[in-house]
Amino acid sequence: MKILVPVKRVLDAYVRPRVKADGTGVELTNVKMSINPFCEIAVEQAIRFKEAGVVEEIVAASCGTAASQETLRTALAMGADRAILVEDANDLQPLAIAKLLKALVEREGIELVLMGKQAIDSDNNQTGQMLAALLGWPQATFASKIDIADGKMTAVREIDGGLESLAMPLPAVVTVDLRLNEPRYATLPSIMKAKKKPIDKLAASDLGVDTTPRVTTLAVSEPPPREAGKKVADVAELIAKLKDEAKVI
Repeated sequence: MKILVPVKRVLDAYVRPRVKADGTGVELTNVKMSINPFCEIAVEQAIRFKEAGVVEEIVAASCGTAASQETLRTALAMGADRAILVEDANDLQPLAIAKLLKALVEREGIELVLMGKQAIDSDNNQTGQMLAALLGWPQATFASKIDIADGKMTAVREIDGGLESLAMPLPAVVTVDLRLNEPRYATLPSIMKAKKKPIDKLAASDLGVDTTPRVTTLAVSEPPPREAGKKVADVAELIAKLKDEAKVI
């Protein structure tokens, strides 16, 4: 079985985002970037499947600028076999990415797509669902446990009422949640080996996909500052403040 794991280059989770002075977006110049945490979990799960003998090859893929090679190298250092970079200068949005991934799935003969449920920069949570729809494949979202046996996959996903178990045939698309696993740290020898692993480079036009943005960002602004909390002496004073000052009751 061959698995495709899409990975995204995002602002590091421990860096405080800053809005650009002109309000056109988030400042990404001279700030630390890293692999999206949910994508990292997907890579780890693919590696565990390979270690268990379920998977033969792990292909990591990223869509974006040449800087995304750094993210692919991280996936390769963790244990992915090879990587594909689809270079495009446009602001890639979920539908465009889903179309690019669909083209890669068909090109590579992929049987399972493992991907993060969302990226921590845009928080769209759309690409996996769109990809499954375009491919006509079954899907499992927010998976916290995945098992593969006899050409079938079972997934446990978190829902409002608890846990839901799904069973489906392969090929399929799975988006993973935080509680699926704990990603490993890449060792120094693995990082050195990753530098020699191949990264195939393609353009969006090579895959016949139009990546023109369909949504335009009008403005980005900082959230209003939070007011300091207040201490109250008793419940009566709390209720009075909620009623007279906050006006929520």
